Amino acid sequence: MIKLKSFPRFMICAPSSGSGKTLITCALLRILERKGYHPASFKCGPDYIDPMFHKKVLGISGRNLDVFLMGHYGLRGALSRGAEGKDIGVLEGVMGFFDGMSTDSIEGSSADICSITGSPAILVVNCKGMSRSVIALIKGFCEYGRENYVKGVILNNVSLMVAGSLKKEIEKELGIPVIGFLPRLKNEPFSGRHLGLVMPDEIPQVLDIIDDVADRLLENLDFDKLMEIAADTKRILMLKDFDIPKEWKISGSKQKIRVGIAMDEAFCFYYEDNLELLRQMGAEIIPFSPVHDAHLPQVSRLILGGGYPELYAKALSENKSMREDILRAARGGMPVLAECGGFLYLQESLSDPEGKSFDMVGALKGNGNMRDKLHHFGYVTMSSTLDNPYLKVGEEIKAHEFHYYDTTDNGEVCLLKKPSGKFWSGYQVKEKVFGGFAHLYYPSCPEFVKRFLEC
Repeated sequence: MIKLKSFPRFMICAPSSGSGKTLITCALLRILERKGYHPASFKCGPDYIDPMFHKKVLGISGRNLDVFLMGHYGLRGALSRGAEGKDIGVLEGVMGFFDGMSTDSIEGSSADICSITGSPAILVVNCKGMSRSVIALIKGFCEYGRENYVKGVILNNVSLMVAGSLKKEIEKELGIPVIGFLPRLKNEPFSGRHLGLVMPDEIPQVLDIIDDVADRLLENLDFDKLMEIAADTKRILMLKDFDIPKEWKISGSKQKIRVGIAMDEAFCFYYEDNLELLRQMGAEIIPFSPVHDAHLPQVSRLILGGGYPELYAKALSENKSMREDILRAARGGMPVLAECGGFLYLQESLSDPEGKSFDMVGALKGNGNMRDKLHHFGYVTMSSTLDNPYLKVGEEIKAHEFHYYDTTDNGEVCLLKKPSGKFWSGYQVKEKVFGGFAHLYYPSCPEFVKRFLEC
């Protein structure tokens, strides 16, 4: 039976990165919680770090909405699964509102995701260095494109002396409501790193900061108008599970397959959809910490995700018993998946940002080190060119790369191809260890997960 659900929602978008989307999204999530709502959070694009900030506010994992990785149907499914048990959705946009996968298209942009999901947009405008020029900027975003998805505006970093009159002029000239404004803050609450924002646990009193911003925003927020905009959406089709054949689910056995997943300050980049698909196909996820735990838990599979192992290279190296456990498991034939930071950890050595080298696991060849610019960046379709336990030759899986670190041995098992046509080789295989830099989106190739669990 088809089940539809009314799910009020809105997207926080901006003219560009650095406008304050994440800060205001977190503040609005906190405000909604205070008022008794049960919000769900979503992040447009492949970003891992912004959903961590959402999780700090909500205590639940945020979901990504990504056109390249998921396609339209998969994106709607992710929205649907995230809406389960929630009464309102807050979507955070990616980059500038019309910035998509290429300069000749808005495909994959926040505007595109508004269209696919039927969600209204709230434009966050950083007013630093502007007064009436803000009106022209907003006018351009409202009039560009075939349809205007921008239904409200929040003025960020605005002087309280001009906020009231600026709001009046915007509404008079453009007919679009300014539903709130955030005054200039003395210090930048969230600082950045080469992958974007620093992680929330690295910011002292991050929850106090979010609460303070929520207080300031609430003083100048038309909450009723925000709810009115959020309610003007179509119902969504509720889809609890991924669309995979029932026979692929391995949960028919009495005992689930215990999959150890590295989850700590060094390894924390995981798509919620990946974890959900693993569970749906019969896995029990067992978190462990390569930084803090002395030994591996009782598991039969390992996944080492991305993160910032270079910042904890000394601690990872000094945890010799954990490194020995992982090396023993890898050499003993345990199925292991490692990507980006996890891939670097499995290699022979890793240099910290100061250039000091530390011994790592040694299950794969190579030495990791920092580069002065992005090595590979963007969406890729990864296909196997050599036999391996998880991907057949020519089989494809969608992924994303973004890393300043490189290694002396990237591997050559797979071909990674950007939408532009540029390509390179990557990924190593040794025994049943499969590792490389690309962040894989498992639902784009469920066969990959099935082989990992059955291997």
